Amino acid sequence: GLTVHPAPGHPDHTLANAMFRRFPDLAAFGNSLRPGIVHRLDKDTSGLMVIARNEKARIYLIDEFKSRTVKKYYIALVKGKLVPQRGAIDAPLGRDPSNRKRMAVVTKGREARTDYRVIEYIGDNTLVEARIQTGRTHQIRVHFAAIGHPVFGDPLYGTRTKLLNRQFLHSKFLELKLPSNGRPCSFTLDLPPDLEGVLRELRSH
Repeated sequence: GLTVHPAPGHPDHTLANAMFRRFPDLAAFGNSLRPGIVHRLDKDTSGLMVIARNEKARIYLIDEFKSRTVKKYYIALVKGKLVPQRGAIDAPLGRDPSNRKRMAVVTKGREARTDYRVIEYIGDNTLVEARIQTGRTHQIRVHFAAIGHPVFGDPLYGTRTKLLNRQFLHSKFLELKLPSNGRPCSFTLDLPPDLEGVLRELRSH
């Protein structure tokens, strides 16, 4: 997986490092550790990200994400048979008091809501589409784990699997208003080969 920006113990081989190499002019604006980065994905979550190419776009897009007008859809495979087929997980999130590397549902945490719909039941697993507005750290992973359906292969909130070396979570769809003209623009990215391979394997049994 690719870490989004440098952090203690992980200063190199990040998306931010790659962006500096590809677009050196990004150093002229914003946070030097997060060039043009206006949101993030967990290290081992694949999918779409938006990068601002100038300061005006960066400020505009940060406001878009803060105002929750950006539509974000993820595809996840979760353990167990998830019912009902449509629902919402509305539970505040904060640091796990027993493990600072984890997030957890906590009474005085920050509000977080995940809406979902079932796409397919595959054996003892469920393929779901999840929409988030709040975008808290590890939100989808924590929410599904909290209701007894951890994301397939998640080493932090579930269990590892021989079929995949990361969690089955993919940012599939983003819709936002363009900084240049305010018009809605959407982006879609299909599942990568490793996740498609897991689905083929599970469907074959």
